[in-house]
Amino acid sequence: MRKKVLTILLSHSIPSLSSNALNPIFPSTFQFRSPMFFCQNLHYNISRFISTSSRDNLQGLVDAEDPFLLDNSRVESISSEEFSFLRDSLIHPNTGEHKFDAGKCSNEAVLISHAILTNDDGFGNKTQKLLRQYREKLSESLVVEVLNLIKNPELGVKFFIWAGRQIGYSHTHSVYEALLQIIETSANSNDRIPEQFLREIKDDDKEVLGRLLNFLIRKYCQNGLWNAALEELGRLKDFGYKASRSTYNALIQVFLRAERLDTAYLVHREMSGLAYSMDGFTLGCFAHSLCKAGKWRDALALIEKEEFVADTVLYTKMISGLCEASLFEEAMDFLNRMRASSCIPNVVTYTILLCGCLRKKQLGRCKRILKIMITEGCYPSPRIFNSLIHAYCQSGDYSYAYKLLKKMVKCGYQPGYVVYNILIGGICGNEELPSMNVLELAEKAYGEMLDVGVVLNKVNVSNFTRCLCAIGKFEKAYNVICEMMSKGFIPDTSTYSKVISYLCNASKVEKAFLLFQEMKRNDITPDVYTYTILLDSFCKAGLVEQARKLLDEMQRCDCAPNVVTYTALIHAYLKVRKISSANEIFEMMLSKGCIPNIVTYTALIDGHCKAGEIEKACQIYARMKNDNVKSSDIDMYFRVVDSESKEPNVFTYGALVDGLCKAHRVKEARDLLEVMSMEGCEPNYIIYDALIDGFCKVGKLDEAQEVFTKMLGRGYTPSVYTYSSLIDRLFKDKRMDLALKVLSKMLENSCAPNVVIYTEMIDGLCKDGKTDEAYKLMLLMEEKGCHPNVVTYTAMIDGFGKACRVDKCLELLQQMCSKGCAPNFVTYRVLINHCCAAGLLDEAHRLLEEMKQTYWPKHIAIYRKVIEGFSREFIASLGLLVEMTECDSVPILPVYKILIDNFIKAGRLEVALELHAELSSFSSFSAAYRNTYFSLIKSLSLACKVDEAFKVYADMIRSGHVPELSILVHLIKGLLRVGKWEEALQLSDGICRMDIHWIQEKQAADAN
Repeated sequence: MRKKVLTILLSHSIPSLSSNALNPIFPSTFQFRSPMFFCQNLHYNISRFISTSSRDNLQGLVDAEDPFLLDNSRVESISSEEFSFLRDSLIHPNTGEHKFDAGKCSNEAVLISHAILTNDDGFGNKTQKLLRQYREKLSESLVVEVLNLIKNPELGVKFFIWAGRQIGYSHTHSVYEALLQIIETSANSNDRIPEQFLREIKDDDKEVLGRLLNFLIRKYCQNGLWNAALEELGRLKDFGYKASRSTYNALIQVFLRAERLDTAYLVHREMSGLAYSMDGFTLGCFAHSLCKAGKWRDALALIEKEEFVADTVLYTKMISGLCEASLFEEAMDFLNRMRASSCIPNVVTYTILLCGCLRKKQLGRCKRILKIMITEGCYPSPRIFNSLIHAYCQSGDYSYAYKLLKKMVKCGYQPGYVVYNILIGGICGNEELPSMNVLELAEKAYGEMLDVGVVLNKVNVSNFTRCLCAIGKFEKAYNVICEMMSKGFIPDTSTYSKVISYLCNASKVEKAFLLFQEMKRNDITPDVYTYTILLDSFCKAGLVEQARKLLDEMQRCDCAPNVVTYTALIHAYLKVRKISSANEIFEMMLSKGCIPNIVTYTALIDGHCKAGEIEKACQIYARMKNDNVKSSDIDMYFRVVDSESKEPNVFTYGALVDGLCKAHRVKEARDLLEVMSMEGCEPNYIIYDALIDGFCKVGKLDEAQEVFTKMLGRGYTPSVYTYSSLIDRLFKDKRMDLALKVLSKMLENSCAPNVVIYTEMIDGLCKDGKTDEAYKLMLLMEEKGCHPNVVTYTAMIDGFGKACRVDKCLELLQQMCSKGCAPNFVTYRVLINHCCAAGLLDEAHRLLEEMKQTYWPKHIAIYRKVIEGFSREFIASLGLLVEMTECDSVPILPVYKILIDNFIKAGRLEVALELHAELSSFSSFSAAYRNTYFSLIKSLSLACKVDEAFKVYADMIRSGHVPELSILVHLIKGLLRVGKWEEALQLSDGICRMDIHWIQEKQAADAN
C-alpha cells in the first residue's frame, strides 16, 4: 500500500509533512505510524499545497527554477478537482493499482521474466543457466522491466541479486525503486518491508542490503517522511550497517524542511562522530534554516566547523533566511561580508534580498537595494519591476512607481501592457480621487502607452476617465475612449455606462450625450442602466422633455424602464409643475407592471412640495401612514402598492420637512420630527439643517436654537449649511454680536466659512451701512482662499451704491471681470440703477450696451440653468431655441425702464426715445410698462415735440394699450403750445364723442 503513497509523493515533490513532536532520534522502541496516517498527512499537504497562494503574493519575485526556493515560490491557482485522482487513490488505495503494460516491454525482458516464472526451481541453477545468455544485455531499463513483469517479490529479490553480481552492470536509482515497489506491493497491510526479504538479500549479498536500506531511507527523506526514515535507520543499524554520508545529508535536509532544527543538530552530531561532513547543498540548507530562526551566528559557526569556504551561493541562502526572519539589517551586513570575503553578489543574491524586503513591505530598503543592484549591473527581471511598481502604488508612492518605468527602460526592458495597467490602475483605481500632481503621472504614462501601442483594460479605462472627469478634463476623458478604440480596444456596455455616469455626475450632459450617440453608432446597445443615467441627468439639468424622448426611445428599443427610470421622470415633471405629465408617467409605470417603491413615493412628496402642492404632499404622506384621507387627487398613487414600500423612511421625512419649512409651515415640520422619534426613525443632519433654516427664515431664532441643541445632543456635527442659516438670520436681524459668536463657534469646530456665509455677512454689513467692514471682509475671504462669486460682488456693489460711492461700484465691476467672475443681469441692473441715481446717465447707458453684448437676455425661467451651463449650439441641437423664441421673457426690461425714466427726468428725450424703440422690439413688452408711454408722451408734449409724442402714442395704440384721458390732455396741451389750434380742437371734439365725464377727468387732469 505504501507503494502508491511513495509514487505520488515522489512525482509531485510535496513539501514536508507536519507531524507531532519527535521522539528521541534513537529510541529503543520506535512505533511506526499506520498507513492511514500517511494518507491523511498526504491529503492535508496536498490541500495546503494547492492553497498556498494569497492575494499578497507578488508574482515574479522568485525564480521558479531555483530548487532551494521551491517551497516559497508562487504556484498557479489549482482546483481541487484536478487532484481528484489523488483523493480517490487515497480513499480507495486498493482500487488504483499500477498496471504494467507488458506490450511496451522489450523482447529480452519478456523472455527473461518468462524463464524466471516458468521454471519451478525457484531461481535455481536451471534458471540462472538460461539467463547467462542475457548477461551482456543487462541495463537499467531491462532490469526494471523484468522486475515489473515478475511482480513476485521473492523471485524479484533473487533476480536483483543475480543481476548485481554480473560484470559490467551496477544497480541504479530506478532499479532500487522498482525492487522496493514489488516488495511493498506484497506487504499487504504490513507497514514495513517484510523482514524475510531483507534477510534473504543479506544472506545472498550483504553489501546489497546495506545499499538498499540506505536508498530506502533517502527515499523517505525525499518525500518528507522523516518518521519512516528514522525507523528504517534503526533497522539499518540492527542489521549491523551504518548510514552513508548521503543518507545523513538526506536526514538533515528532511528535518530542516520540517523545521526541526534540534533534531537536525542531533543527526549532524552523529554524522560528525562518524567523520562525515555535510555536502554544500545540505550545509546551505542548514545555514538558511538557522538564519531564518535568527541564529545567524550559529550558522557562521557551523560553516567554520565544517571547514567550508563560504561562496556566493551559501551567502545568498543565508541572506534569504535573514530576509524571511525580517532581519534586514543583518541581511545587508551579510552583503557587505560577502564583498569582504571576495564573493561578488550576483543577480540571484540581489533578487532574493530585494524580494525579501518587498514581501515584508520594506519599500525604503528596496530603493537602496535596487540602486546598488543596477549600479553593479545586476538588473531585476520585468516581473520584479511589475511587482515593485504594484507595491509602491499600494503604498501611495506613485512618483517612485513612475520612476521605475524609466529604470525599466534603462535596464533594457520595454514597459508593456501589464506594467502600464498596474501603474494607471494603482493611481486611478482607489475610491479616493488622486491629487492633480499624481494624476498628471497617470496622464504621462497613458501618453507613453499610446506611443508603444498598448491599451488599458476596461476597468482602468473606466477608472482613468472617472478621475479625468473629476478634475474637469471632460474632453480628455471622451478622447480616451476614442483613442483606445483606435488601438483595438472594444468598449462594452459597462464601460460606456460608467464613463457616461462620470460625465453626468460632473454635470457634463452634453459630452455624455455625445458618448451615448457614439455608443449607438458602434452598434453597442445601451442597457436600462445607461438610459436611466442619461435620463436622470437630463431631468436634473431641466431638460425634462428631452428626458421624455429618451423614455420613448427605450420603449421603442425594447429596453424596459425600471422603477428608477420612471421615478426620475415623475420627479422632474413635478418640479416644473407639470403635474398632469407626472401623473401620465405614473400611469404608464403601473400599466407596465412596475410597482412604485419607497423612493417613488418620496419623489412624489418632494416633487409636489417643489411644485407648491404642499397639501397633496401631506396627503400622500398621510396615506402612506394608513390614515383615512379622502382625496381623489392622490388615489391613483395607491392603486397598486407593495405594503413594504409604503413605510416612510428618513428620506421621505426629509423631503416633507424641507417642503414644509420652505412653505413657512415650520410648526408642522417640527411635529414631524417628534413623529420620527416615536416611529424609531432617526433624523439625519439634513432634516435638522432644514428645520434650523426654516425657523431662521420665519425669524424664530429661539426655536432654531432648540433644534440646534437637539442636533448636537444626537451627536451630529453642525455643517457649514447649519451655520449659514443662523448667521444669515442674525445679520438680517442686525444682531451682529450673536452673529460673530456663531462665527467664532464655527471656527472652533474647524468648519471654515464658505462663499455663501461670507456673502451673507457682507450683505448684512452693507444693509447695516457698514460698507468698509464689508469690503474688508471680502478681502479677507480672498486671503483665506475663498473666492467671491457674482452674488458676493453684486451685494458689495449694491452696498457701495447705497453709500453713494458709485466710483467704488464701477471699480468693483472691473475687478470682478479681471478675476474671471462674469456679472449677470442682476449685477448690471443694480449698477445701472445706482448710476442713474447719481446722475451718471451716460455711464448707465454704456453699461446697458455692455450688458447687451455680454449677456444673452432671452431665456425661459425653467431653462435658466440650461442656458447658463451649456453652449448655444448644444441647446439648438436639442430643439430648445424655437421653444424659447415662442415663449421668452426678458429680465432686462426693468433696466430699460429705469434708464428711460432717468433720461426723461434729465430732459434727454432723444436717448429716451432710442431706448424706448429698443424696448418696444421685445415681444414681452407688457402692459406693466405702459407708464413708460405716459412719461414719454407727457415729456415730449411739454418739450413741444408734438410729432414725436404722437408717434409714441401711435405705437402705444398698435401695442394694444388703451390710452387714458390724461394722455390725450397732454397731447392737446402740446398742440396748443406749438400753435396747432385746429388739430387741438379736432382732438377735443374726438374726446367729446367718446362720451367721457369731463368733471372727473378734469379733476384728474388738474391733479396731473
